[in-house]
Amino acid sequence: MQAKMPAPLWQRAAALAAWLVVWQLAAMGLGHGGLFLATPLQTLGALAQLVPTAAFWQRIVFSALRILAGFLLAIAGGLLLGAAGARWRWVRIFIDPVMQLIRAMPVASFVILALLWVRSANLSVVVSFTHVLPVVYAGVLGGIADTDPKLLEMARVYRLTLTARLRYIWLPGVFPSFCESCIAAMGMCWKSGVSAEVIGLPDHSVGDALYRAKITLSTPDVFAWTLVIVLLSAAQSALAARLLRAAKARLCGEVQA
Repeated sequence: MQAKMPAPLWQRAAALAAWLVVWQLAAMGLGHGGLFLATPLQTLGALAQLVPTAAFWQRIVFSALRILAGFLLAIAGGLLLGAAGARWRWVRIFIDPVMQLIRAMPVASFVILALLWVRSANLSVVVSFTHVLPVVYAGVLGGIADTDPKLLEMARVYRLTLTARLRYIWLPGVFPSFCESCIAAMGMCWKSGVSAEVIGLPDHSVGDALYRAKITLSTPDVFAWTLVIVLLSAAQSALAARLLRAAKARLCGEVQA
C-alpha cells in the first residue's frame, strides 16, 4: 500500500485561511472586544508587542532549556530501559506498571506531587521527562520487536560483530519507530512542561506568563502565548526529525531523501 502524498501547499494554505475566517467570525459573534475569544489580528498585535521585549525572550529561553533537558533525559532513559526490557523479560515486567501509571496519571496530579520533591524552577524538567519517557520506551520496544528475525539469524550464521549488527540490523530496525515516538513526544513534552509551569508558576517562565495573562483577562496575550507554544513545539519537532534522519544516515550509511 503506497503512502499518501501530502496535500499541495495551496490546499493547505486555503484550509488555514478558512479556519482563520471561522476564528474571526466566532470572535465577532461573541463580541465583548475579544474578552472571551481574541481575533486573529488581536492575537498578532499582542504577539508583536511581546516579541521586542527582553522579558519575552527570557521566558522562551527559560522554558525551552528545561523542557528540552527533560526531553533529552527521556530519550536517554527510554533507549536504555527499552533495550533492557527487550533483552530481559523480567525488566519489562518490572517496568511496565510504572509506565502504565505515568500514562494514566493526569498531568495536574503529577505536578502537585512533584512540587513536594523539586523546586518549581525545575518542575518542567521532571514533568517533561516523566511524560515523554513512556512514549520513547514503547517506541524502542516496538522497534526492537519489529526487527526482522531472518536478519538476526543471518547475523548469527555469518558471525557478524556486535558493531556490524548494531549498524546494519538493529539501528535500521529500531530507528523508524524510535523517530516517530520522539517526534510525537516533543509535542507532548511542551504541553506537559508548560502545564507544569502554569501550576508551579516558576518566575520567568512561559507558563507563568500564560497564567498572568489569564488572571488579568488579557485574552489576546493568552492567545499570543499559546501561539508561541505551538510554534516552538512544531519547530523543535521538525528539528528533532531532521537530526534523527541525519543520525540514521550517518550511523546506518543511508542517503538522506
